[in-house]
Amino acid sequence: MPELAHIDIIAPNFKRRLSGVTATVARLVPLQAQSIAITACAPEMPDEVPNVHWSRLIGMSRKGPSGPRVWHARRNVEMIVGLALRGLLGKRLKLLFTSASQRQHTGLTKALIRRMDAVIATSAKTAEYLERPATVIHHGIDTDTFSPHPDKTALRAELGLPAGPLLGCFGRIRAQKGTDVFVDAMIRVLADHPDAAAIVMGRAVDKDQAFLDDLKARVQSAGLGDRLLFLPEVPVWETPRFYQALDIYVAPQRWEGFGLTPLEAMACGAPAIATRVGAFEELVKDGQTGTLIDAGDVDQMVEAAQALLSDPVKRAQWSEQARAHMIDHFQLKQEADAIIAIYKNLLSD
Repeated sequence: MPELAHIDIIAPNFKRRLSGVTATVARLVPLQAQSIAITACAPEMPDEVPNVHWSRLIGMSRKGPSGPRVWHARRNVEMIVGLALRGLLGKRLKLLFTSASQRQHTGLTKALIRRMDAVIATSAKTAEYLERPATVIHHGIDTDTFSPHPDKTALRAELGLPAGPLLGCFGRIRAQKGTDVFVDAMIRVLADHPDAAAIVMGRAVDKDQAFLDDLKARVQSAGLGDRLLFLPEVPVWETPRFYQALDIYVAPQRWEGFGLTPLEAMACGAPAIATRVGAFEELVKDGQTGTLIDAGDVDQMVEAAQALLSDPVKRAQWSEQARAHMIDHFQLKQEADAIIAIYKNLLSD
């Protein structure tokens, strides 16, 4: 547990349940800690992540070793706590906010953002919803962990997955994520490609259980229960192996803030079929590393999947190009270094 007197940067994450923000903090902070004095402030973090309990914030020194500390918020509640620490408790803080939202902000969020010292947007589209200048920094991934597997056939056997061409869709199972669009499209695609299979991997919370049950019923009705599989959510450290087993990844979301899954899949060599939501248009090079389609359009998804399944040469070419694109533009270290540059500017101001 780090000593706050020696810390310049605090990255809070006040949500206990796994989320995109939790994953972002867990990925970035250990890497950034190699070159700057940073800690997370979260209920739970993996052992390798420097982390302090929120209760220690009240008694921490007014300033850090380099002067005012940087408080890097990623949610409203964390902006509010940063403002309270600075305004009510007299802590010397520079407030930084990262926005991933692609919708009109509420009045509260707008008011909070106006009081930040700097703002980061995770995509150009996200920046368009902000009413003040922001630095665009895309999320990155660990391209060593997310990398192609040397023997995809053996890996599928090890994971208990079908041997033929495999398509996948990972994440929360609910209408917003477009899981129903993926299932409806795969029912049609698998009927025309008897050697192919597809997997849905993730979980449905209680309110979405009926949605999931309906999807499973559609698959059974189509007679595809052994080729369109529903797999439970796995721990984050196991997900790279499932990406590595895929030939094609599908991101069918109807709405998304950013969306890391296509990056992780492409880094593992799986071309992505992705909807034009979130940052996907900035991540997927249409016709080179994957295909962009309209959200909710089953016909377009079917056409895109059919085209790749029917052309192994194109699929192999796009696989190589997808991996190269991730290495060139979306490495986690690139994201970490770009954010550290913002930290240093705030610390020296």
